[in-house]
Amino acid sequence: MSQKNTTVLTPILRIDFPHAERLGRGKIMLLEHIQETGSISAAGRAMDMSYRRAWLLVSALNRMFMQEAVESQRGGKQGGGAVLTPFGEELIRRFRAMEEKAEAALAAEMAWLEENRDPSAPPVKDPEPRS
Repeated sequence: MSQKNTTVLTPILRIDFPHAERLGRGKIMLLEHIQETGSISAAGRAMDMSYRRAWLLVSALNRMFMQEAVESQRGGKQGGGAVLTPFGEELIRRFRAMEEKAEAALAAEMAWLEENRDPSAPPVKDPEPRS
């Protein structure tokens, strides 16, 4: 008798924009951490990424849309900081709503995949994408 793994498969939403821009859970999580901490640096640390990487992702987000998602202030005696704009807050809300809808819409197919996957199979690393 085969033993089923208790791991549940989860679909992951990623929106691909023209010119190789992407919006996925990583950027949304970064926005959520900025909202919680008021800092790009602290948000990056919470996600185990450098300030530069976090800043580049915020910069990319701000260029992807007609409105900025994050407003930042340079450091100094008062210290810097970052806040989400109303657009940034709405972006989080709508992305999370899309995730919920996608998961609900795919529930039956995901259950079928889970029922038919081999829990004893070793992990398979995806091949590197071609350039």
